[in-house]
Amino acid sequence: MMANDTDALMEAVGMSRATVLGVSMGGRIALDLALDHPDRVDRLILVSTTASARLESPTPRMEMLSVLSSLIFRGKYPQPRYAFARQRQASRAYDCMDRLGEIHVPTTILHGRKDKIASLSDARQMHRGIAGSHMVTFSGGHLFFLVRERKWFLDSLTTAFTAESLPAS
Repeated sequence: MMANDTDALMEAVGMSRATVLGVSMGGRIALDLALDHPDRVDRLILVSTTASARLESPTPRMEMLSVLSSLIFRGKYPQPRYAFARQRQASRAYDCMDRLGEIHVPTTILHGRKDKIASLSDARQMHRGIAGSHMVTFSGGHLFFLVRERKWFLDSLTTAFTAESLPAS
């Protein structure tokens, strides 16, 4: 549904194609957009995400993320708990591992070696499934770029956005 919403938004604003960057659950939305609307995606950048909930860490880690997100992302208009619960449910049900071979756009995967939410081994499996994808690991955890390594993250994004083609690794 969220990938279809993204497609509809792109249509509404007259955007035919884009480089799509997805972080965590947004990475799954980006994967789905690339699979179900491949004509919309020029390049894919996946950060701290996996292609399947069946590979993911146990539920207590997701509960921890729920509590942390409610503390970290407070703002003038905080996300209601029911919305987060529905997002978590959609994320847990997601699995596109068997379709990764259908992705034929330059893809960069940025993933933390200390990620406790989306494990590095799951990200490596996703990398193996997307032919020609480029994987870059870093020392941080799930949302590393919010706390540390911001410059490294931005430099890595610049490389991913501007590379003509990505070497297989």
